[in-house]
Parts: sequence; structure tokens; C-alpha cells
Amino acid sequence: MRSIATFFALAAGALLALAGTLQAAETAAAPKPDFGPVALWPGTAPGDAPDLALEEKAVPGKPGQKQVTRLTGVTRPTIEVYKPAKDADTGAAVVVCPGGGYGILAWDLEGTEICRWLNSIGVTGVLLKYRVPGRKDRPRGEPPLQDAQRAIRLVRANAKAWGIDPGRIGVMGFSAGGHLSAAASTNVDKTTYEPVDEADRLSARPDFAMLIYPAYLVADEKADAPTISPELTITKETPPTILVVTGDDRFTTGALFYYRALRAAGVPAELHIYPTGGHGYGLRPSEHTVSTWPKRCEDWLRALGMLKPSPTAS
Repeated sequence: MRSIATFFALAAGALLALAGTLQAAETAAAPKPDFGPVALWPGTAPGDAPDLALEEKAVPGKPGQKQVTRLTGVTRPTIEVYKPAKDADTGAAVVVCPGGGYGILAWDLEGTEICRWLNSIGVTGVLLKYRVPGRKDRPRGEPPLQDAQRAIRLVRANAKAWGIDPGRIGVMGFSAGGHLSAAASTNVDKTTYEPVDEADRLSARPDFAMLIYPAYLVADEKADAPTISPELTITKETPPTILVVTGDDRFTTGALFYYRALRAAGVPAELHIYPTGGHGYGLRPSEHTVSTWPKRCEDWLRALGMLKPSPTAS
């Protein structure tokens, strides 16, 4: 009996040690921002009531869903700045907008993991925690657009301190975050909030946009002749854009018609439609060829001149 008890004691100890090692490895792997979190607004966000009854929290996934950190109840939007290694820093930056149907934010899948990838190609990742879920009596994308515009302006205002080229600041979004990135790209002259400080004198126009399995780009995905969603006004001022989607994604039509509208307006654009892969894959590898999309985006950024070394990054 003693030998059996000893065996189970040793096994339990080994399992605890392994759990501790795995937890430590997970903690070590989690990226830490170099700057931030930085609050977007000095007080209550525009349009929100000071006593708004929302509390930020993590939302567990449903049984069978992939492991994703989901945040909701965001009333104090922020940005977190993740810098690449100094010897690889190009000076370019991207404001990253996670998706989640404007109800939650897929914080790791479409946020911190994306910033880590951007760092690997010499780009600063600026992770935007925008307001979710939607507010009553307001279009669901309105508060997030205010947050995105404010985020771009704050990055420009802090460009020198954060080693960023103010002329190479883009946006990148996934699913609903792709719609938000499109909104930030097509409402460059729209005033969405009253200025709060000197940063709001700066342009909120992104210099480029990357829309990965974007949602809500057309008013009706099932229409015979879909029209671009009315809040997205594409003009020649819309920045160069790359879109990535799969043929079995329910939002494929929106990406296709958005691309056509960009081309009609004379906006440099690139569209990649992969055969399979669905929706919500982020950077996580799979057997589908859509897993190669990061390389396509890297090539596109390089062709735009966004990955050239910059003295501002030193």
C-alpha cells in the first residue's frame, strides 16, 4: 500500500509541477505592451453616460468553441503599444481592431497575437480596445468609430515618443473590426466627436488598411446587386487597402463588392479570396491555404513602401 500511495503522491507532484511549468510558459509567452494601456479619452467617452451600467469582463466561450479571450462591457477604451525589436523597427505602425460582432473583442486571437506578428515584420502594433457592446439608441458602429479615430490621432500625437513615422500609420481589422477599419478609412473628413485636446487637430486618416475576413461591408450579403453599407463612403481619399477572405465565408460578397468600389474610386486595392477556411481563423495555422495570408499582407506592405527602415524608429 505504501508503494501505491508513494506512486500517486509522486504522480500528483509531477502533474502539479507540469501545470506550473505550463502556466509559467503561457505567462511568459503573453506579450506585454511597451507603452500603455493609454486611455483614449480624458473622462467619459463621448456619448456615454458617466453612470453607464456596464462592467468590463471576460466572456467564456461556448462548448466546442476555440480558445479565445473574449472581452465585453468596455466603457474605458484604451490603446496598448507593442514595439518590435529595435534593430528590426521600420517605424511603421498599425492600429489593430479585434472583431467580435460589436458585442465582444477577440482580444488574443485578433489582438495580441496580431501585434506579435506585426512586430516580427518590424511594425509597431497598437491594440485598440474599443467600446463594446453597442449602446442603446446609437448605431452599433458609432462609438467604436469615435474610438478608432481618436486612437489614430493619439498615435500621431505620440509618434516621436513611440518611435513611429506619423506618415506610415495604418489600420487592420478582423470581422467587425474589419468593418471598423473600413469605417475609419472612409470617414476621414467626418467629425464624429467634439475635440478634447491638441491631438484632435491631427488627421484621423489611416495611411493604409488591411481588412481580414471583414464583416458588414455591404447592406445585404444575399442581395442580387449588393450596395456598400451606407456608413462607408468610398472616395479617392480612401487609403490603399488589402482584403483577405475565403469562398466559404458568409461575408465573401461584401469583400468582393467593397474591392470593386475601391477600384471604381481609383483607390489602390488588392483582394485575396482563398477557397476554404471559413471565418475567425486569425493567425492560427490550419490545413487551409488561407493560413498563408500574413505573407500576402507582408508583401503588400513592402510594395507600398511601409516596411522600409525609418530613422524615426531609432
